[in-house]
Amino acid sequence: MARWVTLTFAFSCLLAAAHAATLGVVHTEGGFVEGTSKKIGILSPSYIDVFKGIPFAAPPKVLEKAGPHPGWSGTLKAKDFKERCLQSDLAQNGIRGELDCLYLNIWVPQSRSEVSSNLPVMVWIYGGAFLLGGAQGANVLGNYLYDGEEIALRGNVIVVTLNYRVGPLGFLSTGDSNMPGNYGLWDQHMAIAWVKRNIAAFGGDSSNITIFGESAGGASVSLQTLTPYNVGLIKRAISQSGVGLCPWAIQQEPLKNAKELGAKVGCPVHDSAALASCLKTTDPSALTAAYGLQLTGLEYPVVYYLVFSPVIDGDFLPDDPRNLFSNAADVDFLAGVNNMDAHMFAGVDLPVINEPLQKISAANIEKLVEGLTLPKGTGGFTIAYDLYTTNWGSSPSQEQMKKTVIEIETDYIFLVPTQEALGLHYQNARTAKTYSYLFSHPSRMPIYPSWVGADHADDLQYVFGKPFNNELAYRPKDRDVASAMIGYWTNFAATGDPNTGKSKVPTPWLPYNTYYGQYLEINSSISYQSMKQSLRSPYVRFWVQTYRNLPTL
Repeated sequence: MARWVTLTFAFSCLLAAAHAATLGVVHTEGGFVEGTSKKIGILSPSYIDVFKGIPFAAPPKVLEKAGPHPGWSGTLKAKDFKERCLQSDLAQNGIRGELDCLYLNIWVPQSRSEVSSNLPVMVWIYGGAFLLGGAQGANVLGNYLYDGEEIALRGNVIVVTLNYRVGPLGFLSTGDSNMPGNYGLWDQHMAIAWVKRNIAAFGGDSSNITIFGESAGGASVSLQTLTPYNVGLIKRAISQSGVGLCPWAIQQEPLKNAKELGAKVGCPVHDSAALASCLKTTDPSALTAAYGLQLTGLEYPVVYYLVFSPVIDGDFLPDDPRNLFSNAADVDFLAGVNNMDAHMFAGVDLPVINEPLQKISAANIEKLVEGLTLPKGTGGFTIAYDLYTTNWGSSPSQEQMKKTVIEIETDYIFLVPTQEALGLHYQNARTAKTYSYLFSHPSRMPIYPSWVGADHADDLQYVFGKPFNNELAYRPKDRDVASAMIGYWTNFAATGDPNTGKSKVPTPWLPYNTYYGQYLEINSSISYQSMKQSLRSPYVRFWVQTYRNLPTL
C-alpha cells in the first residue's frame, strides 16, 4: 500500500510537471526565441521560464551608438548568459568581456495551469562605478548575484537584466559632437525600449515597466527617468545608492579625460575631431586597458578619480540633471541609501578606519574634509569640519572618530544627493509618488569592525533573495530582510505603492514629502517605529544650501 501511494504521488508530480504552463517559443521583433522552463520544489512547486542572451541591439561599433538588431532566422536558443561588455577585470591587470555584448535576460513566473499575462515588469541596471559589471552579476558556483528567479517568483513580476557598455567604451567623450559620449546610457535606453515593444509576448504589461538599479546602476536609473527619450516608456523607478545628482555621476571635464587616455594609446590630442577619429579606430581592448582606477597613493579622496561617467551632451541629457525632473513628473520614484554606504570608499581614503589597533587622528579627518570641500576653499572646510565634529566633545573615542569619516563620505557621495533628488522629484511630480528609505542591516563581512553598518552593495543580496537559495549561509533574520525588500520592491512595481500588491509587508511605508521628509528604515526589525522623518537634515541642508552657495575658487 505504501509503495502504491509513493508511486501515485510520483506519477502526479510528473503529470504536474508535464502540464505546467510554459511560454515555449516566443516571437519577438527579431525572430523566435526559446528559453528554459524550470520547476522549483516538489510538494508545492513553482514554475518559471528563463530566457538568456536575447540581443536588443546590433553589435556596437567603437564609441558610437548601437543600431537596431537585424534579427535572425530560425529559433534563437536563449539558454545561456552572454559575455559582459568589454572591461578591465576586478584586479585591473587584464581585460574580460566582448564588444558584442548588448543582450538581455528575462525571468517569467508561471502557474501550473495557465501562462502568465499582463505581469508588472522590473528591468535591472547593474552598478560598478560605470567601469565594471554585467547583467548576471558575480558568479559563485553557478549562483549569479543578479539571477531574477527569487524576485520573479515571490513578487509575481517579470524580471529583465541587461548589459551596457562601461569604462572608456561606454563613457569616453570629447564633450562635443565629434564624440558625444553616453554610449552606455544609450545602450540602457535601447534595452528599455526593446522591453516596451516586446515584453507583452512574454506575458508582461508594457504599460507597467519599473527600472531599478544600484550604485552606478541607481544613478543610471535616475538619469533614464530624466532624459526626454524615455518619457512614456517607464512607469516607475527605484534607485539604490546612486542618483543622477551624485558628484561622481556626471563627468565635469570629459575632453581632458579623453585627451589623457588618447595620449596613452598614441592618438593626436591637438583637436577633438582628430582625437575622436583616432580613438574610434583604436583596438577597443587597448582603449579599455588604458584606464585604471587608482586606489593607492591618492592625493585627493577616491571619489574624484571616478572619471568615466555620463556627460551633459545636449541630447540624451540636454541640461544639468537638476533641471530635468519635469521629465519624471509621472514616474513613481523610490530611492535610498545604506547607512554606511561610503565605508568602502572611506576604507580606501583612510584605511586606518578598519584597523582596530591603529588610531585615527583629527589631522587625518581634517585632510579628508579639506579634500572633499576643495572647490570652496577654507570657508567650506571650516564649516564642514565644525559641523561633523560638533558632537565629539573634548575627547572623542576612536570608534566615534572613525564613524565620522564614514558619515562624511556617505553624506557627500550618496545620501545628500539622494535626498536632493527625492525633493526635486516630489516638487516636480504630477501623478507620481515619491518614497525614501535607509537600509541599515549591518554588514556581514567578518573582516570589518563590529560597529560597521550596511556597506555599499550590502543590500543587493537581499533584493535578489540570496538568503532563500543559500540557507546555510544566512540567518532567519536575513531572510526577514530579503522578504521585506522583495515585498516592498515588487508591490511598488506592480501598483506604485510598496504597501499594496501580492506581497505582505511588515509595516506601512508612507510616501515622502519635503515638509516631513518621511523615510522607512529597513533592517531585520521593521515595525511602525521604522517609519521616520528628516533623514540627517542638518547635513543635507549644509551640502545643498550652505556649501553650494559659498563662492567657488
